[in-house]
Amino acid sequence: MTIEIEVLVEQALESALSRLQDASTPPTLSRCLHDAVFPGGARIRPRLLWAVADACDHGRPQAVAAAAAAVELLHCASLVQDDMNCFDAADTRRCRPSLHRAFGAGMALLASDALIVGSLELLAKADPDDPLLCVDLVCCLSRHSGARGGITAGQAWESERTVDVSTYHAAKTGSLFEASVELGALCAGAPAQHWTDTGRQIGAAYQVADDLIDVLGSDKRHGKPVGVDASLGRPNIANDMGAEAATAHLIGLIDGVLESLPDCPAPALLRSRILEETNRLLPAGVDRSAA
Repeated sequence: MTIEIEVLVEQALESALSRLQDASTPPTLSRCLHDAVFPGGARIRPRLLWAVADACDHGRPQAVAAAAAAVELLHCASLVQDDMNCFDAADTRRCRPSLHRAFGAGMALLASDALIVGSLELLAKADPDDPLLCVDLVCCLSRHSGARGGITAGQAWESERTVDVSTYHAAKTGSLFEASVELGALCAGAPAQHWTDTGRQIGAAYQVADDLIDVLGSDKRHGKPVGVDASLGRPNIANDMGAEAATAHLIGLIDGVLESLPDCPAPALLRSRILEETNRLLPAGVDRSAA
């Protein structure tokens, strides 16, 4: 992924937060919103969205920027909630105090609300010349965020006594990856449903990578607590399969992502970008070619 897209993503997020606030925004809430989004992590979801839109020859930079910012703001909101005491009780995020530790639970909850609502507002205004596109974008992100298999359902499954692991992972992790590639396709005028399987497979790969980090990583290196799944009794593929088998499984999933890519105007560009993003998921020190 080029540095140019990294810059575009950060610019889109800065612009989005600016548009979602004004002089009437309480200053503590404003600081809380900024800290929830910056400095960011890998920004993999907006980068994937941009990659799909570019490969489909979008020609709508304003809509792509709005959609990229929206999906990342929603992701950041989910992290704020995930860290709170009612879920993971995490003290750190991205090597800093988690939002509820820094600002208190009440302000963290309000910030996550503002990010969720703001993400939908961005999509509703993504392209003033194409209101039907805006409706499609809002519906797409809402569908992947709600109680019907969206990220809200994924978070809620953690409070159930029993859970189907594939259902849990598809909702908690896969839903926003599906949203990312579908939003990118919609911005380019391509059928969103053609990209759903690709998003689902990227989400599956990301989940395995996240499970490996929880088993093999360190708080210092990854900027968040590790070993959480074992301590809370949650499903973890790396714990179940062992780290070596889980890594091999991850590499197989990455190959599956590449095989799932639908036809588009710039397939070679998309393949290289998807491969770059998915290879970021491999644990440090793993040579994909040797697996």
